[in-house]
Amino acid sequence: MSAPLLRVKWDKYHRLINSAYPPIDLFEDIADPHDWGLLNTAESRTNPRLAETIGALDTIPMERRVGGQGASYVMASFTHFSPDHPGRFDDGSFGAFYAADSFEVALFETIHHTAKFCAATTEEPGWIADKRELIGRIDAELLDIRTGFDELLDPDDYTASQAFARQMRPKSNGILYPSVRHDNGLCFAAFWPDVMEVPVQGRHITYHWNGQRVDMIKDHDAGQVFEVII
Repeated sequence: MSAPLLRVKWDKYHRLINSAYPPIDLFEDIADPHDWGLLNTAESRTNPRLAETIGALDTIPMERRVGGQGASYVMASFTHFSPDHPGRFDDGSFGAFYAADSFEVALFETIHHTAKFCAATTEEPGWIADKRELIGRIDAELLDIRTGFDELLDPDDYTASQAFARQMRPKSNGILYPSVRHDNGLCFAAFWPDVMEVPVQGRHITYHWNGQRVDMIKDHDAGQVFEVII
């Protein structure tokens, strides 16, 4: 299976992540990616936890790594992955960076996954899941699966989309696809850190779980609470 390439140029992409993520700022403190491996080797001799903290750095080619201010927001997606937390276009054996073309699309994408987790863990009702918004820019050629690839856009079954990602990752930047959580929204999954520009932090929000669904969000910057209508 193959897909056409499309140049995707957005002045703003939006991503919502857990407020405590990423776990380290090494990728910002050491601006030159060529130095990370050396630092890891030296420090791990006296600090065995460092290798675990840095994650799977060796899965990213040197020339595709990014460093400097905000780089941890990007690099963590590619160095901290797990088969326990796969995504639509990553099966947990490699990382991917997901973002949307608007805040609303990113919001509903993450609300879906947050609600799924809360239902599975029988979370008590209350304010949960502190999130921070990341805003950046992308100008890259991506595989375009907006039309004719329904098997890759199943709302719940990621088997086909993960297989497609494994096939295409070695020879592509990533995938552009329509959101299945918000009508007319677009998302991308980047396979490498240098595909998009490093983002800056936007608003800080918290989700409210009512025992059945995420029914409200609190925008801490605006000091307002909004009802979520699905």
